[in-house]
Amino acid sequence: MEAPNTQENNCIDYIEFVVGDIERSKKFYGDAFGWTFVDYGPDYCEFNDARMKGGLTTQGTVDTGGPLIVIAHTDLETCRTKVKAAGGVVTQEIFSFPGGERFEFKDPDGYNLAVWRTT
Repeated sequence: MEAPNTQENNCIDYIEFVVGDIERSKKFYGDAFGWTFVDYGPDYCEFNDARMKGGLTTQGTVDTGGPLIVIAHTDLETCRTKVKAAGGVVTQEIFSFPGGERFEFKDPDGYNLAVWRTT
């Protein structure tokens, strides 16, 4: 019998970004979203967004492909302003879709992300 989807099974639990500069990425995600960080040496740090943890590492090649990471926020306008001020580039302004609204942006390493809210 397959394990059911629970907090411990079959759900996204951790995300790692290969970045060009950990300090730059920490500043961007800290300024734009208030994430906190724990350093594990010069090539790795863990981020905490209060719901999920992940890592920033310089061990590897920056690859801007992959899944679209979507961050939840109730105030898209303020969040978009913070993303821009932190050095992100908005690639798609706020738009509506069934069930919500979002905008998309690139972080300083070129990763595509989005911020959304339910309607």
